[in-house]
Amino acid sequence: MAIAEFNFFNETDLRLPLDEKVALKITGAVFQGENRSCSLLEIVFVDDAEILRINQEHLQHDYVTDIITFPYHEGEEDIEGTLFCCATQIIRQATEEKILTGTEFARILIHGVLHLCGYEDAQPAQKQRMTEKENYYLNQLEFTV
Repeated sequence: MAIAEFNFFNETDLRLPLDEKVALKITGAVFQGENRSCSLLEIVFVDDAEILRINQEHLQHDYVTDIITFPYHEGEEDIEGTLFCCATQIIRQATEEKILTGTEFARILIHGVLHLCGYEDAQPAQKQRMTEKENYYLNQLEFTV
């Protein structure tokens, strides 16, 4: 399943461990694996200040997160959405977990697409299911950078 319209933005000063082509491969694999169509996907990499602003403005959270997912579709319609990814937070997480930075970037993209596909992670069982899915897709992609 192809992504009809794909936009990739790096609004940070950082050199990311993945590019538009790799991000498209990762996200496309998840949509295909979940048997979902995507008419629009935007991925925007931002810094701490911007993810904090988005969190405060849209979610009333006063802290930095690694990703915020905004779905624009309803139900089983073709997926449309934006993934705001905090590059600096993703790098910190990779360092803390002692994993490759590229792998953590891939995991975050997978996580965001799973949210667009309807998965939630508010409850422990939901979080466990999302982690299992993330690991499954990381293994399927054999993604390492």
